[in-house]
Amino acid sequence: MKKSILLVALAFVGLGAFAQESSELKFEVVKENPITSIKNQNRAGTCWCYSSLAFIESELLRMGKGEYDFSEMYIVHNTYLDRADKAVRTHGDASFSQGGSFYDVIYGMDKFGLVPEEEMRPGVMYGETLSNHNELSAVSDAVVAAIAKGKHRSLQVGTDGQMLWKKAIEAIHDIYLGERPEEFKYNGKKYTPQSFYKSLGLNAEDYISLTSYTHHPFYGKFVLEIQDNWRWAESYNLPIDELLEVFENAIMEGYTIAWGSDVSESGFTRDGTAVMPADASKSDLQGSDMARWLKLSEEEKKVAPNPNEKWCTQEERQRAYDNWETTDDHGMQIYGIAKDQNGVKYYMVKNSWGESGKYKGIWYASEAFVRYKTMNIVVHKNAIPKDIRKKLGIK
Repeated sequence: MKKSILLVALAFVGLGAFAQESSELKFEVVKENPITSIKNQNRAGTCWCYSSLAFIESELLRMGKGEYDFSEMYIVHNTYLDRADKAVRTHGDASFSQGGSFYDVIYGMDKFGLVPEEEMRPGVMYGETLSNHNELSAVSDAVVAAIAKGKHRSLQVGTDGQMLWKKAIEAIHDIYLGERPEEFKYNGKKYTPQSFYKSLGLNAEDYISLTSYTHHPFYGKFVLEIQDNWRWAESYNLPIDELLEVFENAIMEGYTIAWGSDVSESGFTRDGTAVMPADASKSDLQGSDMARWLKLSEEEKKVAPNPNEKWCTQEERQRAYDNWETTDDHGMQIYGIAKDQNGVKYYMVKNSWGESGKYKGIWYASEAFVRYKTMNIVVHKNAIPKDIRKKLGIK
C-alpha cells in the first residue's frame, strides 16, 4: 500500500515537472503548409465548419488557385435546415444541435455551393462582427423539438405544398444568420453559389474521412457513431500506426488535414499546446490508464517518443472511445510538423478561437496526443500513401 502511494505521489510530481517543462517549450518548424487567416467562431458550436473551410481554403492554396475566404454562415444555414429535417424525420432520434461534421462541409459545398465571406458574415443580423448562436439555438431547438417530439397525427402543409414548420425554421435562421444569397459578384463576375463552387476546380469526391477503431474491421468503411455525424457519413478504418503514417505523409507532401479531436483532456491547454502526460489521469487510479502506466517497466515506457507522455495502444484508444473518455469535441486544421528542443514531434494546428493563446491562435499538438485523441480526419485522397490507398481500395 505504501509503495503504491509513493508511486502515485511520484507520478504527480512528474506531472508538475512536465507542466513546467511544457510551458517553456521551444518549437522548430520541420514542415509548414500554407493556411489562411485565423478565424473566431466565438459563441457558436460551428468549429466543424470553420475547420473544414480552413482546410478547403488551404486546398486552393495548394492547387495554386489563390487565397479565398469562404462564408461559414452560408454552409451553417443550409446545414442547420437539413439537420432539422433529419431530426423531424426520425422523431427526434437524430439530434438537432449546433454541432456538425467535416462531411457537412464536403457535402454542403457540392450540393449548395460556396459564397465569399463578404456575402454572408457572422453577427451582422444583430449588429456584431462575430457569431453568438445562444439565442438562435434556444429558439430553433424549441421549434424542432416541438415538431419532432410532439404528438402530431400529421404535419401541416402550406398552400404552396411546403411544410409549414420548415418555412418557420428557415425564417428563424434567416433572422439570425441572414438570407442566403442566390447571386453575387466576385472580382467583377456574377456567380450563383453553385457556379462559384464549380469555378474553383474542387471535387468533393476527392476528400476522404479516416479513423481508427477496432469495433469495425480495418480497411473497410463504417459510420462513425457520434451524434454530430447525423448525415451518417462513412469513414475508412485504419490501424492507428497507419493512420499516423497518413498524418506524416500528408504534411510532408504539402497537404493539410481536417482534424477532429477530444479537447476536454487536461493536456489540451488553453495556452497553445496539447500533450498526453503519462500520469495525467483521474484521481481514482484503479483500473485506469495511469495505473497501467505506473506498472510498466522502464523498457516499456521507452516506447513513447517522449518518456513524459503516454503512448497509447490500439486497445486503449478503443476503450477510451467506448467508455466516453474520448469524445467528439472539436474540429481544427493540422497544417505542419514541428519539433521541440528535445526532438519531440508536434503537429501544428490552426484553431478557430481567434488569436488566443501563447501562439496567437495556433496550437502545437504532440504526436502522442494526436495518436490517442484523434476522432477522425479528412484529407485529399492523394495525401494517403499509395500502399494504404491500395489496402482501402481507393484509386
